[in-house]
Amino acid sequence: MKRNLLLTPGPTQVPPQLCAALGRPIIHHRTPLFQQYLKEATEGLQYVLQTKNDVYLMASSGTGAMEASVCSLLSPGDRAITVEGGKFGERWTELCQAYGINAEVVKVEWGKAVTADTIKGLLDKDKSIKAVFVTQSETSTGVTTDIAALGKVVAATNAVLVVDAVSGLGVEDLQTDNWAVDVVASASHKGLMLPPGVGFVSVSKKAQALMEKSTCPKYYFDLRKYKKAAGKTDTPFTPAIGIVIALVESLKMVKEAGLENLLQHYKRLAVATREAAKALGLALYADPACISNNLTAIRIPDGVDGGKVVKIMRDTHGISIAGGQGDLKGKIIRIAHMGCLDEYDILAGISCLEKTLKELGHKFTLGAGVAAAQKSLNP
Repeated sequence: MKRNLLLTPGPTQVPPQLCAALGRPIIHHRTPLFQQYLKEATEGLQYVLQTKNDVYLMASSGTGAMEASVCSLLSPGDRAITVEGGKFGERWTELCQAYGINAEVVKVEWGKAVTADTIKGLLDKDKSIKAVFVTQSETSTGVTTDIAALGKVVAATNAVLVVDAVSGLGVEDLQTDNWAVDVVASASHKGLMLPPGVGFVSVSKKAQALMEKSTCPKYYFDLRKYKKAAGKTDTPFTPAIGIVIALVESLKMVKEAGLENLLQHYKRLAVATREAAKALGLALYADPACISNNLTAIRIPDGVDGGKVVKIMRDTHGISIAGGQGDLKGKIIRIAHMGCLDEYDILAGISCLEKTLKELGHKFTLGAGVAAAQKSLNP
């Protein structure tokens, strides 16, 4: 039987204990039992988000959490900054446009991260800007933004900082309160090791004040409804019951392991993946100054089709990685190291990558990538 190893940037592997939790009999959501699950899930998310802010859960993907952040904070005609350094940064702009928000688009060269000075310059120039939308970990490029630096800049203004942490949460450090992040949008199917189905948003007092003034048309994604329901340990609409129950178990696993320990674990896997790529004569795509720990984007050498690398690894060997998006299609591959992966999963992925590259004609010493990763993992 062919294996099914996910080294993709979402969904990620679901460990057996969470599969078991997902298989529990369904319960009704308007009951004290589900209220207890909801309470524990909310408290667990506050731990991972490193916040005392409200956290609202909804049945959606991460994009739903992002959309709720836009339409619940702003009004048509409001001005906002959106940072585009990859496909997911572009999503902030598209969401703003859908709701009639005037987006000042900051286009960042793919593979690099926006600087705090750039955002400060725009905020100093235009005092009417109400929100700054940014992606923490841009999985289309393998870049992580310095959210702490942006938080200092935005906190000194009337604007709010809204962060897409769909891919970064639980893998990259995100100190929501210490870094003055007003809104974080994330989801269940990345670092939290569950299937897609639960989106969630943390909201500061500063952002809640904007929520009360928002006139964007909305219904399901109106965070005011979620705030009101959360006051009664409830949800305004039917939640993804089974995933919320499994989320409680996932967050217990995170807390037992220790968030700081997990962040170091993912960094260790990331460094090993980078060293393996270099040993195979492959270049990394992201600027080393802002490279991610949740995903490594690797340039494919001339003469090799990145799409074929992905297809062969998946269809022949049962190991899934991701290809490039947009203009990078066929030019890079993306190997994720998040969720319940360990060093043996990474070594298996690198070994499979070597086998595939060899088949496609890339010249290198067979075993070099695995050896480099092993040396990194076991110094």
